Amino acid sequence: MSRAAAVLFACAALAVAAPAEARKKAQRPAVNVSTVLPPAVMAGLQHAHVPLSSISVVVEKVGDRTPVLALNAGKPMMPASTMKLVTTFSGLSMLGPDYRWKTTAYAQGNIDGSGVLHGNLYIQGTGDPKLVPEELIDLVQKIHKAGITGIDGALVLDKRFFDPSTRDLPAFDDDANAPYNVGPDPLLYAFKSLSFRMSPSDDGKVQIDVLPALAQLQIDNELHATRGPCRGELVTPAVTPAANGVVNASFIGDYPLHCGERTVNVAVLDHTAFFAGGFLALWQQTGGTFNGTTREGPVPIDAKLVATHQGPMLSDIVHDINKFSNNTMARNLFLTIGAVINRPPATPAKSADAIESFLHRSALPMEYLSLDNGSGLSRDEHITALALADLLQSANASPVAQVFVDSLPVVGVDGTMRNRLTSQPVNGNAHIKTGTLRDVRAIAGYVASADGQSYVVVSLINDPHAEAARAAHDELLEWVYQGPSVMLASTANAQAADAAQEPGRKIRKNPQRRGAH
Repeated sequence: MSRAAAVLFACAALAVAAPAEARKKAQRPAVNVSTVLPPAVMAGLQHAHVPLSSISVVVEKVGDRTPVLALNAGKPMMPASTMKLVTTFSGLSMLGPDYRWKTTAYAQGNIDGSGVLHGNLYIQGTGDPKLVPEELIDLVQKIHKAGITGIDGALVLDKRFFDPSTRDLPAFDDDANAPYNVGPDPLLYAFKSLSFRMSPSDDGKVQIDVLPALAQLQIDNELHATRGPCRGELVTPAVTPAANGVVNASFIGDYPLHCGERTVNVAVLDHTAFFAGGFLALWQQTGGTFNGTTREGPVPIDAKLVATHQGPMLSDIVHDINKFSNNTMARNLFLTIGAVINRPPATPAKSADAIESFLHRSALPMEYLSLDNGSGLSRDEHITALALADLLQSANASPVAQVFVDSLPVVGVDGTMRNRLTSQPVNGNAHIKTGTLRDVRAIAGYVASADGQSYVVVSLINDPHAEAARAAHDELLEWVYQGPSVMLASTANAQAADAAQEPGRKIRKNPQRRGAH
């Protein structure tokens, strides 16, 4: 456990130990809130040409919902991937950290003495966000152990757990082959993406390896290793399905030796074709035979259960979602919540209703919350900085606090924060979820300050120049680490001194109530 997490849990214990009524009264205090951002943060915003109207900030002590700093705190903003905090905390609380997805296999027909199933094999999915080759092979081996070595019939995929309207959606942006654009699916396999590893050699050849294997995939390698410099983007394959069911991945061009070994990740095919190809590749690698077609359909009532695979626990899934900001996993979790709480098939409306009801029961009403897919990869998702701060406070005082906090990237250490603030004192002393979209930059999480206090920090920037404002967010985290109370006092003293030297200047006071914009 990091120092930041240890301090947070100590604060959480104090918050839980406090009388419930006292905590309730502390949720909406009348306070004097600073709306003056620290000078270094202001400088970062000015350098990026981001006006104050484009940023929302809340800083609070953990266990005390009285803000020490708030600016535009109640303004609805696009949160980008910090919306994953809402999805993951809600999921952990409603489903439990030990929740596991099941992928099951059913057989209909007769199995002969050679182990050949003369009939259909059905695979039923429930939205496992991390069904990768290392997991799917477990199901394949269990089917073999049940006595089935061949399939003389159809491979049928039962995907009723999610409504059809949720699957194979248009890409968020123009890059349809980008893995971050992969949508949810009840039988999501390996994030519906192929990883092509290219390794050049002095003899002019370029070896291409691919993961995961797909039964219908063929690689057409016309790459040539050259001695030129490594410049620009590497060659990406053109992936095209043929009429006979074969999928060709064509590589054409020069590959500079100086580029060394590189990997290109590409999202391909639709979910059904990708899962079927992955399953059959593993099936054949383990000695299985297949003579039939693949399609979607429901498991018949008279089909026999032959194997069940249990996926990773939700706590592990949340770790991956928040550490690495995995959109596809977050979207599968979002729909899983809707299916489990409001019955399948899952729809975004069912999921949003389940989460909003949970937040309301948890005394976290969010007037401006707008949920679309739960990942933040959307222009239609909105939340306020104040609402995110409230959620972080509640999460840290909840039974799932340790799992939730540990899932957030540690500044300068891992996840999406591993390369930020690596040489600054805040390094290793904050758990921060990041958010990035075009025109959006966001941070939200916890900072363990140098004076032994812990703080909730949320900052959302929505502006055409948001990309250039990363330094402002870094300065905010460093400022909180140094101790906001001390820093605010020094800032106020400096402003008072400036005012004394300028007779015509007055210090503006901003008494605000909790939730003021």
